[in-house]
Amino acid sequence: MEEASVSIRLNPFKGLAGPEGTPVPWSPYGRILADRPVFTLDPLFHAGCYYVQDSSAMFVGHLFRKLLSAPQIRVLDLCAAPGGKTTDLAASLRERYGDRFLLVANEVMKARVKILDDNVARWGDPNVMVTSADPAAFARMGGYFDIIVADVPCSGEGMFRKDPRAREEWSPAVVDLCASRQRRILADVWPALREGGWLLYSTCTYEAAENDDNLAWAAAELGGEILEPEAEFEEYGVRRTPHGHLLEAGVVPGEGQWAGALRKTAQQTVTAGADPAILRPLRQGLRKGETKGRDFVPDADYALSILFDRNEYNCVDVDRQTALRFLHRDALTLPQAAPGYNAVTYQGHPLGFVKNIGSRCNNLLPKDRRILMNV
Repeated sequence: MEEASVSIRLNPFKGLAGPEGTPVPWSPYGRILADRPVFTLDPLFHAGCYYVQDSSAMFVGHLFRKLLSAPQIRVLDLCAAPGGKTTDLAASLRERYGDRFLLVANEVMKARVKILDDNVARWGDPNVMVTSADPAAFARMGGYFDIIVADVPCSGEGMFRKDPRAREEWSPAVVDLCASRQRRILADVWPALREGGWLLYSTCTYEAAENDDNLAWAAAELGGEILEPEAEFEEYGVRRTPHGHLLEAGVVPGEGQWAGALRKTAQQTVTAGADPAILRPLRQGLRKGETKGRDFVPDADYALSILFDRNEYNCVDVDRQTALRFLHRDALTLPQAAPGYNAVTYQGHPLGFVKNIGSRCNNLLPKDRRILMNV
């Protein structure tokens, strides 16, 4: 079996810095790499300059960009961890709308939401809100969202080449269970989509029961009109199915992915008093820091934000080894640091903050983000 490819997607709001590769046909910032570098030891990865994402998964971002038309927009990424699609959507939204958008990245699994939050922090877009709620909770926000992206849990056939465990766990019973669960997820979240809004539905399996059949079920039972699949990338191996697009491992460079879209035609019942505040977000907006005693202590994520103001802090640009020592959370000696708080940068890209106390600089990188490998 052919080896899985390695691909990244560059962050257009952080200078398009990152490993070089061949373009992904359906992603303007996607790159397929010749080999797999040790991403953990690349400071640009930690700076949010790029995201490591399978090239097939980037096809969802391509379909998403086709749906953007309103003057401003609110989007829900329903099953968002680990954050690949979220960061792709965020870049597309900011390019199209500037600040006139809200993207809610939701992950119901508590064990996975921390990974999502860290990846959103690295990407650095303050218009991305992170939540951890059951899909049914969003139903109370009747018609709030213009687009809902649902990359739902599935039987995982598209991951067989990459993940031996997916092969071991597959069975016809698992397919049936996943198809039923997917329909429940769609039905639960459907009231949160406005009339005329779009559902972008995707899986990483090849099963029609989980793909075309479920989108057809949603159109018939929930009330929608399916977006006709296009032949735009057939020359690159993307195949049209009755209601969507199939990318098959071994045919395209990446792993397996299916995606299709549905426009909501059912009349929308607006829930009285629906309020986004019910989400209790884990992350919302731009947080610069907090006052502790006489100090204003900068928030670690402010350095990673695309809105970081370099005039607010002295920026100390360091070499790769020093950057890795910072990411290892070592105390540093930086002769060029000003007294107090400084931003540490690598090739001009902020990584975080240190506090220069004279003899050394205390490292303010969050403990749970430190590199565990030897540097």
